[in-house]
Amino acid sequence: MPELQGQCMCGAVTVTATPAKDALGACHCDQCRRWTSSMLVTFPAEAGYAALGPVKNYTSSDWAERAFCADCGSALWYRITLPGEMHGHTQMAAGLFDDTRHPLKLELYIDKKPDGYAFAGERRQMTKAEVEVMYAQPEEGDSQ
Repeated sequence: MPELQGQCMCGAVTVTATPAKDALGACHCDQCRRWTSSMLVTFPAEAGYAALGPVKNYTSSDWAERAFCADCGSALWYRITLPGEMHGHTQMAAGLFDDTRHPLKLELYIDKKPDGYAFAGERRQMTKAEVEVMYAQPEEGDSQ
């Protein structure tokens, strides 16, 4: 997939990223809704993405951090910090880029979505419980 160039609202942070999949996802969790005032729409980024400018990171949970522009507050990305297979997996905020041309294929925390909006079409939808199972820390001695 082609590399994309984007920027935050004020232009202080520029971002270069290559989508890992031809897909967008939307997250309706409480934190994403507070962060964006609706849902966070992202695409998975290949390793090697770059951001220049005043980037701030915030540890938002036991398994992830969020990055934003220190000047205008624009959401930049959501990155998994949990050890293991998903460590470093990054979801890039789709709104940074003029047109990602990717279809919406996933909605996370669908049971937390407010009733006031809905997307047209079919896509995979995961509940809070299903998402949290993905990020659950294995118990000591658990090989999964």
